[in-house]
Amino acid sequence: MLSNELQAKANWVRNRTLEMHRLAPGIRIASSLSPVEILTALYYGNLLHQNPADARDPARDRFVASKGHGTLCLYPILADLGFFPADELDRVGKQNSILGVIPEPITPGVETTNGSLGHGLGVACGMAIALRRAGNPAKVFVLCGDGEMNVGAIWEAVMFAAKHRLDNLHVIVDDNGRSMLGYQKDILGLDPLAPKFETFGFAVAEVDGHDVNALVATLRRLKLLADGRPKAIIARTIKGHTVPELETDPLAHIRVLSHQSIDAALRSRP
Repeated sequence: MLSNELQAKANWVRNRTLEMHRLAPGIRIASSLSPVEILTALYYGNLLHQNPADARDPARDRFVASKGHGTLCLYPILADLGFFPADELDRVGKQNSILGVIPEPITPGVETTNGSLGHGLGVACGMAIALRRAGNPAKVFVLCGDGEMNVGAIWEAVMFAAKHRLDNLHVIVDDNGRSMLGYQKDILGLDPLAPKFETFGFAVAEVDGHDVNALVATLRRLKLLADGRPKAIIARTIKGHTVPELETDPLAHIRVLSHQSIDAALRSRP
Protein backbone atom coordinates (compact mmCIF):
# COMPACT_ATOMS: atom_id res chain seq x y z
CA MET A 1 0.00 0.00 0.00
CA LEU A 2 0.99 3.63 -0.51
CA SER A 3 1.71 5.80 2.53
CA ASN A 4 -1.66 7.55 2.48
CA GLU A 5 -3.45 4.24 1.95
CA LEU A 6 -1.79 2.76 5.03
CA GLN A 7 -2.91 5.68 7.20
CA ALA A 8 -6.42 5.50 5.78
CA LYS A 9 -6.50 1.80 6.61
CA ALA A 10 -5.34 2.53 10.18
CA ASN A 11 -8.14 5.09 10.55
CA TRP A 12 -10.66 2.53 9.34
CA VAL A 13 -9.35 -0.12 11.77
CA ARG A 14 -9.60 2.33 14.68
CA ASN A 15 -13.17 3.29 13.78
CA ARG A 16 -14.21 -0.34 13.38
CA THR A 17 -12.67 -1.16 16.76
CA LEU A 18 -14.72 1.57 18.41
CA GLU A 19 -17.85 0.21 16.76
CA MET A 20 -17.07 -3.25 18.14
CA HIS A 21 -16.70 -1.75 21.62
CA ARG A 22 -20.27 -0.46 21.31
CA LEU A 23 -21.42 -4.05 20.69
CA ALA A 24 -19.15 -5.63 23.31
CA PRO A 25 -18.34 -3.27 26.22
CA GLY A 26 -16.05 -5.94 27.68
CA ILE A 27 -13.46 -5.04 25.04
CA ARG A 28 -10.52 -3.21 26.63
CA ILE A 29 -10.87 -0.30 24.27
CA ALA A 30 -8.01 1.95 25.46
CA SER A 31 -5.52 -0.91 25.18
CA SER A 32 -6.90 -1.89 21.77
CA LEU A 33 -6.51 1.60 20.30
CA SER A 34 -2.80 2.06 21.01
CA PRO A 35 -1.49 -0.73 18.70
CA VAL A 36 -3.69 0.06 15.68
CA GLU A 37 -0.84 1.42 13.54
CA ILE A 38 1.46 -1.40 14.66
CA LEU A 39 -0.92 -4.08 13.41
CA THR A 40 -1.77 -2.07 10.30
CA ALA A 41 1.94 -1.94 9.44
CA LEU A 42 2.38 -5.67 10.01
CA TYR A 43 -0.64 -6.89 8.08
CA TYR A 44 -0.86 -4.33 5.27
CA GLY A 45 2.80 -3.36 4.92
CA ASN A 46 3.94 -6.58 3.20
CA LEU A 47 5.71 -7.70 6.35
CA LEU A 48 3.65 -10.55 7.79
CA HIS A 49 3.28 -13.24 5.16
CA GLN A 50 0.13 -15.28 5.79
CA ASN A 51 -2.49 -17.10 3.76
CA PRO A 52 -6.14 -16.28 4.63
CA ALA A 53 -7.28 -19.33 2.64
CA ASP A 54 -5.21 -21.56 4.94
CA ALA A 55 -4.74 -19.98 8.36
CA ARG A 56 -2.47 -22.87 9.42
CA ASP A 57 -0.23 -22.83 6.36
CA PRO A 58 3.14 -24.14 7.65
CA ALA A 59 4.97 -21.47 5.63
CA ARG A 60 3.14 -18.60 7.34
CA ASP A 61 4.82 -16.01 9.52
CA ARG A 62 3.48 -16.23 13.06
CA PHE A 63 1.94 -13.37 15.03
CA VAL A 64 1.43 -13.79 18.78
CA ALA A 65 -0.74 -11.25 20.59
CA SER A 66 0.85 -11.49 24.02
CA LYS A 67 -1.23 -8.52 25.20
CA GLY A 68 -4.30 -10.43 24.13
CA HIS A 69 -6.83 -8.18 25.86
CA GLY A 70 -5.40 -5.20 23.97
CA THR A 71 -5.42 -6.48 20.40
CA LEU A 72 -9.11 -6.52 19.52
CA CYS A 73 -8.21 -4.15 16.68
CA LEU A 74 -6.86 -7.30 15.01
CA TYR A 75 -10.40 -8.53 14.28
CA PRO A 76 -11.28 -5.95 11.59
CA ILE A 77 -7.92 -6.61 9.93
CA LEU A 78 -8.44 -10.37 9.81
CA ALA A 79 -11.96 -9.93 8.45
CA ASP A 80 -10.78 -7.43 5.85
CA LEU A 81 -8.08 -9.82 4.65
CA GLY A 82 -10.53 -12.70 4.32
CA PHE A 83 -9.76 -14.91 7.31
CA PHE A 84 -13.47 -14.90 8.19
CA PRO A 85 -16.64 -13.14 6.92
CA ALA A 86 -16.89 -9.44 7.77
CA ASP A 87 -20.38 -9.82 9.23
CA GLU A 88 -18.84 -11.84 12.07
CA LEU A 89 -17.62 -8.52 13.48
CA ASP A 90 -21.22 -7.68 14.36
CA ARG A 91 -21.35 -10.74 16.62
CA VAL A 92 -18.24 -9.96 18.65
CA GLY A 93 -18.56 -11.02 22.27
CA LYS A 94 -21.88 -12.79 21.64
CA GLN A 95 -22.70 -16.39 22.49
CA ASN A 96 -21.33 -18.87 19.92
CA SER A 97 -19.34 -16.15 18.14
CA ILE A 98 -15.80 -16.95 17.03
CA LEU A 99 -14.78 -13.48 18.27
CA GLY A 100 -14.35 -13.19 22.02
CA VAL A 101 -13.33 -10.18 24.10
CA ILE A 102 -9.90 -11.83 24.27
CA PRO A 103 -8.68 -13.44 21.01
CA GLU A 104 -8.51 -17.24 20.99
CA PRO A 105 -7.38 -19.81 18.40
CA ILE A 106 -11.01 -20.53 17.49
CA THR A 107 -10.68 -17.35 15.41
CA PRO A 108 -8.95 -18.01 12.05
CA GLY A 109 -5.67 -16.11 12.01
CA VAL A 110 -5.20 -16.15 15.80
CA GLU A 111 -2.32 -18.39 16.89
CA THR A 112 -2.63 -18.61 20.68
CA THR A 113 -4.67 -17.73 23.75
CA ASN A 114 -2.88 -15.13 25.86
CA GLY A 115 -5.11 -14.09 28.71
CA SER A 116 -2.35 -14.25 31.32
CA LEU A 117 0.11 -11.46 30.61
CA GLY A 118 3.78 -12.32 30.26
CA HIS A 119 3.33 -15.71 28.62
CA GLY A 120 3.17 -14.79 24.94
CA LEU A 121 6.85 -14.04 24.51
CA GLY A 122 7.84 -17.46 25.85
CA VAL A 123 5.39 -19.10 23.45
CA ALA A 124 6.83 -17.04 20.58
CA CYS A 125 10.35 -18.16 21.53
CA GLY A 126 9.19 -21.76 21.33
CA MET A 127 7.77 -21.14 17.87
CA ALA A 128 10.94 -19.42 16.71
CA ILE A 129 13.30 -22.16 17.82
CA ALA A 130 11.00 -24.89 16.44
CA LEU A 131 10.82 -23.16 13.04
CA ARG A 132 14.58 -22.82 12.90
CA ARG A 133 15.20 -26.45 13.79
CA ALA A 134 12.71 -27.51 11.11
CA GLY A 135 14.53 -25.40 8.52
CA ASN A 136 11.43 -23.24 8.07
CA PRO A 137 12.34 -19.63 7.15
CA ALA A 138 9.09 -18.18 8.57
CA LYS A 139 9.39 -15.33 11.06
CA VAL A 140 7.72 -14.82 14.44
CA PHE A 141 6.33 -11.48 15.64
CA VAL A 142 5.00 -10.96 19.16
CA LEU A 143 3.22 -7.88 20.50
CA CYS A 144 3.72 -7.17 24.20
CA GLY A 145 2.43 -4.36 26.36
CA ASP A 146 4.81 -2.27 28.41
CA GLY A 147 2.92 -3.40 31.52
CA GLU A 148 3.98 -6.95 30.68
CA MET A 149 7.58 -5.88 31.09
CA ASN A 150 6.90 -5.99 34.85
CA VAL A 151 6.50 -9.78 34.66
CA GLY A 152 9.55 -11.94 35.33
CA ALA A 153 8.59 -14.52 32.70
CA ILE A 154 9.15 -11.85 30.03
CA TRP A 155 12.79 -11.45 30.98
CA GLU A 156 13.31 -15.21 31.18
CA ALA A 157 12.07 -15.38 27.58
CA VAL A 158 14.36 -12.47 26.61
CA MET A 159 17.35 -14.38 28.01
CA PHE A 160 16.27 -17.56 26.22
CA ALA A 161 15.94 -15.75 22.88
CA ALA A 162 19.37 -14.18 23.19
CA LYS A 163 21.02 -17.42 24.33
CA HIS A 164 19.64 -19.32 21.32
CA ARG A 165 20.30 -16.47 18.88
CA LEU A 166 16.71 -16.38 17.65
CA ASP A 167 17.07 -13.80 14.90
CA ASN A 168 13.74 -14.96 13.45
CA LEU A 169 12.00 -13.47 16.54
CA HIS A 170 10.66 -9.90 16.60
CA VAL A 171 9.37 -8.46 19.87
CA ILE A 172 7.22 -5.34 19.50
CA VAL A 173 6.52 -3.45 22.73
CA ASP A 174 3.39 -1.30 22.71
CA ASP A 175 4.93 1.27 25.03
CA ASN A 176 1.97 3.46 26.01
CA GLY A 177 3.16 4.25 29.53
CA ARG A 178 0.10 3.00 31.39
CA SER A 179 -0.96 -0.24 33.03
CA MET A 180 -4.25 -1.27 34.59
CA LEU A 181 -3.66 0.65 37.81
CA GLY A 182 -1.90 3.76 36.56
CA TYR A 183 1.29 5.06 35.01
CA GLN A 184 4.18 2.66 34.47
CA LYS A 185 6.63 5.21 35.90
CA ASP A 186 4.80 4.97 39.23
CA ILE A 187 4.76 1.16 39.29
CA LEU A 188 8.21 -0.18 38.35
CA GLY A 189 9.49 2.57 36.08
CA LEU A 190 11.32 0.37 33.58
CA ASP A 191 12.05 3.11 31.06
CA PRO A 192 14.23 3.27 29.11
CA LEU A 193 13.47 -0.18 27.72
CA ALA A 194 15.79 -0.09 24.70
CA PRO A 195 19.08 -0.33 26.66
CA LYS A 196 17.70 -3.25 28.67
CA PHE A 197 17.02 -5.28 25.52
CA GLU A 198 20.41 -4.26 24.13
CA THR A 199 22.11 -5.51 27.29
CA PHE A 200 20.57 -8.92 26.71
CA GLY A 201 21.91 -8.98 23.13
CA PHE A 202 18.93 -7.82 21.07
CA ALA A 203 19.02 -5.62 18.00
CA VAL A 204 16.80 -2.74 19.08
CA ALA A 205 14.95 0.10 17.37
CA GLU A 206 12.67 2.80 18.76
CA VAL A 207 9.86 4.26 16.67
CA ASP A 208 6.75 6.42 16.87
CA GLY A 209 4.08 3.76 17.27
CA HIS A 210 1.45 5.91 15.54
CA ASP A 211 3.54 6.61 12.42
CA VAL A 212 2.50 3.69 10.26
CA ASN A 213 5.10 4.39 7.57
CA ALA A 214 7.95 4.63 10.08
CA LEU A 215 6.75 1.35 11.57
CA VAL A 216 6.82 -0.37 8.17
CA ALA A 217 10.34 0.88 7.45
CA THR A 218 11.65 -0.11 10.89
CA LEU A 219 10.06 -3.56 10.88
CA ARG A 220 11.26 -4.25 7.34
CA ARG A 221 14.83 -3.29 8.21
CA LEU A 222 14.91 -5.53 11.27
CA LYS A 223 13.16 -8.42 9.53
CA LEU A 224 15.96 -8.47 6.95
CA LEU A 225 18.64 -8.43 9.65
CA ALA A 226 20.08 -11.92 10.17
CA ASP A 227 23.07 -11.58 12.49
CA GLY A 228 22.06 -13.95 15.30
CA ARG A 229 20.36 -11.28 17.40
CA PRO A 230 16.65 -11.38 18.22
CA LYS A 231 14.94 -8.06 17.51
CA ALA A 232 13.03 -5.64 19.75
CA ILE A 233 11.01 -2.68 18.50
CA ILE A 234 9.98 -0.16 21.16
CA ALA A 235 6.89 1.55 19.72
CA ARG A 236 5.99 4.71 21.63
CA THR A 237 2.21 4.95 21.68
CA ILE A 238 -0.67 6.68 23.47
CA LYS A 239 -3.20 4.58 25.32
CA GLY A 240 -6.68 5.24 23.96
CA HIS A 241 -5.15 7.09 21.00
CA THR A 242 -7.43 9.73 19.39
CA VAL A 243 -10.06 9.54 22.16
CA PRO A 244 -9.24 12.47 24.50
CA GLU A 245 -11.08 11.15 27.55
CA LEU A 246 -9.02 7.95 27.35
CA GLU A 247 -5.71 9.61 26.47
CA THR A 248 -5.75 11.67 29.68
CA ASP A 249 -7.14 9.10 32.11
CA PRO A 250 -4.52 7.14 34.11
CA LEU A 251 -7.14 4.42 34.64
CA ALA A 252 -8.22 4.28 30.99
CA HIS A 253 -7.41 0.58 30.89
CA ILE A 254 -10.67 -0.31 32.62
CA ARG A 255 -12.86 2.43 31.12
CA VAL A 256 -15.99 1.58 29.14
CA LEU A 257 -17.00 4.29 26.70
CA SER A 258 -20.61 5.44 26.52
CA HIS A 259 -22.38 5.30 23.17
CA GLN A 260 -22.24 9.10 23.12
CA SER A 261 -18.45 9.06 23.56
CA ILE A 262 -18.08 6.50 20.79
CA ASP A 263 -20.24 8.61 18.47
CA ALA A 264 -18.15 11.69 19.25
CA ALA A 265 -14.90 9.81 18.59
CA LEU A 266 -16.20 8.53 15.26
CA ARG A 267 -17.33 12.01 14.20
CA SER A 268 -13.95 13.55 15.03
CA ARG A 269 -11.99 11.90 12.20
CA PRO A 270 -12.35 10.14 8.84
